[in-house]
Amino acid sequence: MTRKTRRLTLIGTVGVVLSAAVGLTLYGLSGQIALFKTPTDLAEAGAEPGQRLRLGGLVKDGSVNRGADTTVAFEVTDTVNHVRVTYTGLLPDLFREGQGVVTEGVLDANGVFRADTVLAKHDETYMPKEVVDALKAQGVWEGDGAGKPAAATPVSAPATSDPAKLTN
Repeated sequence: MTRKTRRLTLIGTVGVVLSAAVGLTLYGLSGQIALFKTPTDLAEAGAEPGQRLRLGGLVKDGSVNRGADTTVAFEVTDTVNHVRVTYTGLLPDLFREGQGVVTEGVLDANGVFRADTVLAKHDETYMPKEVVDALKAQGVWEGDGAGKPAAATPVSAPATSDPAKLTN
């Protein structure tokens, strides 16, 4: 073998091994990919049963039903449409009706979303960016545009503590 032939063989072998590694990595990750959808997205475009999704919106008021053990059924809404969700497991402490939630799981043939993960907002002003964007697209978002609801304007304390100077 000449030097040129050995070099081309080495480059070809490295290319085949690298291509196989990339292909195996993409194949392994394909089951972990979850597309974000809102209830309106599911109503308009639908989803293939068994496809892994992330469903986000607000927990519909009056929809939380706690079943046996740790089974919970509730509805996720974007104020236009809603999707029934079932989950078995411990819910986050901040999970409650009217609050932002992102669930991850699969949609079954009956249109019920079977969640295996439930994520609730982490404080009183946070809402996931995807949920904010979806609510803005529908024209129902009333926040400040930065992914947080508008905060109340703070009222400053008077500069004096003399009660006689506080009267008008």
